[in-house]
Amino acid sequence: MMDWLRRFMVGRYGGDQLSIFLLVLSIVLTLISRIAGVSILMTISYIPLFVAVYRMLSKDLQKRSMENYRFAIFVSPIYAKFKNIQSHIKGLKTHKYYKCTTCKTMLRVPKGKGKIVITCPQCKDRFTRKT
Repeated sequence: MMDWLRRFMVGRYGGDQLSIFLLVLSIVLTLISRIAGVSILMTISYIPLFVAVYRMLSKDLQKRSMENYRFAIFVSPIYAKFKNIQSHIKGLKTHKYYKCTTCKTMLRVPKGKGKIVITCPQCKDRFTRKT
């Protein structure tokens, strides 16, 4: 039944992170244009959609792979920051977070230990805080 689609997609690039991002961007722009009533934004929202479809149907696998690689390099610091914040929020129940007074490194110490001397592993600075 779906064999024709499988045969059609043989040798084509398919979906990847950049294509999914472009599709989501297109949907978000469409929703914003509907809510705000800005027709030019609706027209602009088609651009990422067409680019995503073009990329998925492309047979130039190496070029599409390099585009996705560059996108991943660009997004990785943002993704790492998001994961760091997510980890910080998860640890709030069991740990307290302090910044080193000298080098500004984020330090995690267990809660409920009273007043403790914290030693920064980076610069070896020592300071006292209540946990």
